[in-house]
Amino acid sequence: MMPVTPPLNSTTALDSRPGTSVKPRRTIGLFTACAIVIANIIGTGIFTSLGFQLEEIHSGFPLLLLWVVGGIAALCGALSYGELSAALPRSGGEYHFLSQIYHPAVGFMAGFVSAIVGFAAPIALAAMAFGKYFQGVFNFGSPVLLSFAVVWLIALVHLSGLKFGSVFQNLSTLVKLLLIAVLIGAGLFVVPKQPIAFLPARGDAMSIFGAPFAVALVYVMYSYSGWNAASYIIGEIKRPEKNVPRSLLAGTLVVSAIYVLLNAIFLATTPASELRGQLEVGLIAGKHIFGADGGRAVGAVICLGLIASISSMTWIGPRVTMSMGEDHWLLRLLGRKNSQGIPTYAIVLQLLIVNLLLLTRSFELVVVYIQFSLLLCSLLAVLGVIVLRATRPGLARPYKVWAYPLPPLLFAAITIWMMIYLLRSHPIESLGGLATMLVGVLLYFCAGQRLGRSV
Repeated sequence: MMPVTPPLNSTTALDSRPGTSVKPRRTIGLFTACAIVIANIIGTGIFTSLGFQLEEIHSGFPLLLLWVVGGIAALCGALSYGELSAALPRSGGEYHFLSQIYHPAVGFMAGFVSAIVGFAAPIALAAMAFGKYFQGVFNFGSPVLLSFAVVWLIALVHLSGLKFGSVFQNLSTLVKLLLIAVLIGAGLFVVPKQPIAFLPARGDAMSIFGAPFAVALVYVMYSYSGWNAASYIIGEIKRPEKNVPRSLLAGTLVVSAIYVLLNAIFLATTPASELRGQLEVGLIAGKHIFGADGGRAVGAVICLGLIASISSMTWIGPRVTMSMGEDHWLLRLLGRKNSQGIPTYAIVLQLLIVNLLLLTRSFELVVVYIQFSLLLCSLLAVLGVIVLRATRPGLARPYKVWAYPLPPLLFAAITIWMMIYLLRSHPIESLGGLATMLVGVLLYFCAGQRLGRSV
């Protein structure tokens, strides 16, 4: 294996590398980048988590604090990724960052996990949920066929070109936010309100520092996953040194506010006894907010939200595979782009994996199985901010983490705690995730790298 050459910091240099057949088209502005982050975060988690939290936590303040703490952790991660994105401006997310900071094998490992399952499994899960909600709202079609139809249609949209894909992403995200705003606004006028208080009360400290709060936080953080979305498509964003950090911060702040408000509305409008232990908290709350047809209205909101989520992950996931294909001869076909800069083969590969997961219907187990490894990849990237400042102090950093080193350290503390919990509660799945990462490392050394190439 040839030694890795020093990383290139100029976009022009990166675009002219031998393996990149078509220069990236920087067509994505700040608004679209924010839309991708928001759409990638808001999925089904916000409409399903509260019921399980209520089984152990019964006070309003700790329940809302869960989402505040989750938002703070996501914001710390976004701040850290903002510095990495500005200093190392190339698409690929953790694959690119970890390759530059630690070793190409570490980056390949992260890219292997993301490209094979990290995006495909959530797409399959969201598509199956879309099929069920769509059939329930409109009483039309088969949920299975609808799930296949939505992933194929969205893939075709993104294969058609970046401009069309940008418009579709912006519109679907705007509709999603508008409908959620309607849900929150309508909830404010529901009378009577439930007898729950959101200010600190006696006994809340026991709930906050107890095991149930810690357990619930793991699932809250899963609902926040996607805060790093824009870092995967840096090569297509205009002025990435400024717009990527801004989109990560703005998107995460918007979603944090939505999550806190939406959970407050659910708790204020719906008896806790009806929500406790239920998955369909959004549908249940919708009946109390809008009346008998509330379930249909909220189901329509979730359907549109899932379309935006599937679209954002269909956009982002193939860019990781594309970056790997540009660097490694074994995957070179996946690095090819058409005349419009679309990674056609990478999109098709992800679509095929999604279809396989939909056929087997085992994707929910896959999502649980990869959680530990995905958390570890994010942890290594965020800690990479500290490592990179120590090892390469002269590297140009158009954006720097605010209040450094507090954000990366706070994110690391929360993430390590969650990983310890996952290892204790799901040892088989966690060790399976580590085994998958090891396979990625072994594959890297077996495949080798193209002579004279750098990652």
